[in-house]
Amino acid sequence: MKQRVLLTGGAGYIGSHTYAALVEAGYDVLIVDNFCNASREVPTRLSAVTGNDVQVIQADVLDRAALDRVFADNAIDAVVHFAAYKSVGESVRNPLAYMQNNVGGLVTLMQAMESAGVRRLVFSSSATVYGEAAELPTPETAALGYGNPYGHSKLICEQIIEQTAAADPRWAVGVLRYFNPVGAHPSGLIGEDPAGVPDNLMPYVAKVAAGELPVLSVFGGDYPTPDGTGVRDYIHVSDLAQGHVLSLQALERDGTGHVVNLGTGRGYSVLEVIAAYARASNQHIPYKIAPRRPGDAASSYADPSLAKTLLGFEAKYDLHDMCRTSWMWMQNATQAMD
Repeated sequence: MKQRVLLTGGAGYIGSHTYAALVEAGYDVLIVDNFCNASREVPTRLSAVTGNDVQVIQADVLDRAALDRVFADNAIDAVVHFAAYKSVGESVRNPLAYMQNNVGGLVTLMQAMESAGVRRLVFSSSATVYGEAAELPTPETAALGYGNPYGHSKLICEQIIEQTAAADPRWAVGVLRYFNPVGAHPSGLIGEDPAGVPDNLMPYVAKVAAGELPVLSVFGGDYPTPDGTGVRDYIHVSDLAQGHVLSLQALERDGTGHVVNLGTGRGYSVLEVIAAYARASNQHIPYKIAPRRPGDAASSYADPSLAKTLLGFEAKYDLHDMCRTSWMWMQNATQAMD
């Protein structure tokens, strides 16, 4: 029998790529999404990617009754939880919404899981739980903190998971601290498509390269980094998706939880990413230096060695692949709108 996995927020950027990776790995996958930040075309695109019909239920993770129905109507073996708000800037402007959705959503989901007797969970966390990391590259043992409400919400979620698993050892939870997911599926059929001006760098660069936005704002040119711009560990979204498959397999195999970084182990500056994207797209990408954003760290990159030891995880795609697949997706998305 195939293991049945519930993906909350499975129509989103990382969720959709993880759906494809799980199906390829032989799982039976059900998506729950409220489509507040995902396109309704995604299930159709996923069907084209996987060659299978995509099962989707429209529901909100804050709706306990809806979640109870999902578990009652479907024999779920494990859950991968993506459904959350994820913009640092927006969280600074509206911290209450982030706490309600991200923390409240996790609590409601775990209560519904417990009632249904499902205690295997992969949780989408973030490197923002390290705050302004004192150690570079950053290991999982680094001091935890936060520089913005988004990071705070993820840290609270991690603490809730830790306390729940300590109270009931039947819980097995994989906590995955993402660094910076970028790129798109090699098919070019799914990728990141935020509305308006993106908060994250690569979709912003992509929209400028495609002519949808006139100029890229680089937030901060005076950081203590080699070229003055922020340095981040960018990881291809397909590598990140594979990390979820490996996390789920480890939970099944070991019956115990883990907390790991998912990154490449090296950082690239904003200007390096712009130059790489210009080469991959063969487009000029105009940019201007803008003031720093509150809550942004100067540098952040992972020590990914624990994920390799525990899960067998290793990133395969490089920065050129990240930019190339992003541009392929951007061109396909633009053609679809024409």
